[in-house]
Formats: sequence, C-alpha cells, structure tokens
Amino acid sequence: MREIAFREALREAMQEEMRANDRVFLLGEEVAEYNGAYKVSQGMLEEFGEKRVIDTPIAELGFAGIAVGAAMNGLRPICEFMTFNFSLVAIDQVINSAAKINSMSDGQFLCPIVFRGPTGSAGQLAQQHSQNFENWYANTPGLKVVVPSNPADAKGLLKSAIRDENPVIFMESEQMYGFKGMVPEGEYTIPIGVANVVKEGTDVTIVSFGKMMLRCYDAVAALEAEGINVELIDLRTVRPIDYDTVITSVKKTNRLVVVEEAWPLASISSEISHIVQRRAFDYLDAPVHRVTSMDTNLPYAPTFVEAYLPNVERIVKAVKSVLYKL
Repeated sequence: MREIAFREALREAMQEEMRANDRVFLLGEEVAEYNGAYKVSQGMLEEFGEKRVIDTPIAELGFAGIAVGAAMNGLRPICEFMTFNFSLVAIDQVINSAAKINSMSDGQFLCPIVFRGPTGSAGQLAQQHSQNFENWYANTPGLKVVVPSNPADAKGLLKSAIRDENPVIFMESEQMYGFKGMVPEGEYTIPIGVANVVKEGTDVTIVSFGKMMLRCYDAVAALEAEGINVELIDLRTVRPIDYDTVITSVKKTNRLVVVEEAWPLASISSEISHIVQRRAFDYLDAPVHRVTSMDTNLPYAPTFVEAYLPNVERIVKAVKSVLYKL
C-alpha cells in the first residue's frame, strides 16, 4: 500500500489498461498537450503517443460520437469530458447511441466505452459548472454509472469500467483530484455494482457515495462522540445499485439516512427510499430521511454554497431525527 492522490490513481488505472490492451485510447479536451485539465493524464502523451492520447476540439457532441463509433468497431475509448456539465452537449450520443446500440442491434454491436470526468460542485464555479447528473444517467438502461469516493476505489473501479463491454459513466468529484488515500500495489480491480460497508454499526445506517462520503465521515465521528453507533455504506456505483447490502444493513439498524449531492427530485436517494420501504418496511422504526442539496440552482457566494450542499450539521440532524423521531 502507498498513499497517492485521486488523480494519480485514475492515471495509473488508464496507464495499466493501455499498456495491457492496445485497443484502449484516451480522447478529450486538453488531455494530451496540456496533460489534462486536472492533470489526470499527465505524462500519458509522452508514453503512448498522439494516436492513443488525442486532443479534441471543444465539440463534445462530435468527439463523443467519434468515440462511440470507435467502440462499436472494436476499440475501447476513454472519453473525457472536462466537466460533466459539458456532457449535456453530447448527451444524444451517450443516451441515444452508446446506451442503446447493443439492444437496437440485437447484440451485433457492443459499445465498450468509458465517459469520465469531474462532477458536482467545486466551490465558486456557479450554476452552469456545479451540477450533479448521476441520477440523470442512472435513469438510462444500458449505462452503468460509477461514482468513487477515494483513490483506491477510483483505480479499481476505473480498471473494471475500461474492461466492461458496456458503456460506463465514470464520475469524479472535481474537488477530490488532490485528495490522497492508500492504494494497493500491483494489479487489482473492484467489481461494478458492489457497495462497500465502510463501517459497521447498530443504531442507524447512512448510505452515500462520491464526495459526500467525506461529509459522512465527519458526521459519523460527531455522532460516535455522542454514543450513536452508525453503519456507513459507500454505494460506489449508482447503476447498478447494490440494494441487497443496503437492505441487509437496514434490517439490522432499523433506520436509514441517505446523503447525496444532487437535487432532491427524482434523485438516487428517492430511489433507495422507495426500494427500502418496499423490501424492508416492517424493519423500519422511522421513516427514511434524505439529505440532499437544496432544490435551487447553486449560488455563487461561498456562504450560500455551504448552505446549499449537504453538511455535517444537516447529516447529524437527520440521524437524530430517525433515532429520536424529532
């Protein structure tokens, strides 16, 4: 094990897969000469050359279409969006081509492609650069959606995504590229669709994913200081969702709080709440509580940004509300 940054873990995953399989290549805005907008692809142009690390114009619909066509013809593209906010320009290729070509062709065409890049808020970037689209893409059959919360998971899950025969949406927090964590030496993968029970507990279950796991760690520490024993689950992927792990936990703790960065309407937390009340209703001692971003466009002022996002205070309050029915 060694401690490396989130961006380094992602780079290692891409490098290892590109060394092992010459059909894997990376394309996107500034991924080559500039070493990536967030330096994720630093040094990759020098190692793999301009035919496998490709700078594209600022034309997401165009280069996403090129990547989908390449995947249909046997290559394995990694298509980087500078931010998933810009993926909206390319969403026709993602939803109507990549996600559907296997089904529409009756299995004659596969689309082994990874669309990856930063998601969510990153401080004062305002409304058009701070949105979460995990639930949008998770709504689409044919896609898998991965949202890692730490460097070790990021590397293992990205390697699995690159090897997958299906299109994978791989979303990385823009604020976590410099976040460091312990990552195993050598070859390893993490299966898509398997949640991680980060901490076992008995009083309440908290489910989250991505950057919000960091807020949950702080909330769990504050709750533990008050004698509240939390079971914490990192979903890792939001399509498919590992419902069984969540249900097993709820049957033990009898209470559930779901934390996510997206807006509340039609969110991942809404889906989990529905499944839990359907499959584990008799085990619940309190209604499921959600903690999401506020149902408004993200403000610019830093004080408003903090109030907009899920924070430790709101998570702690939600846990106490399901424990004490406040």
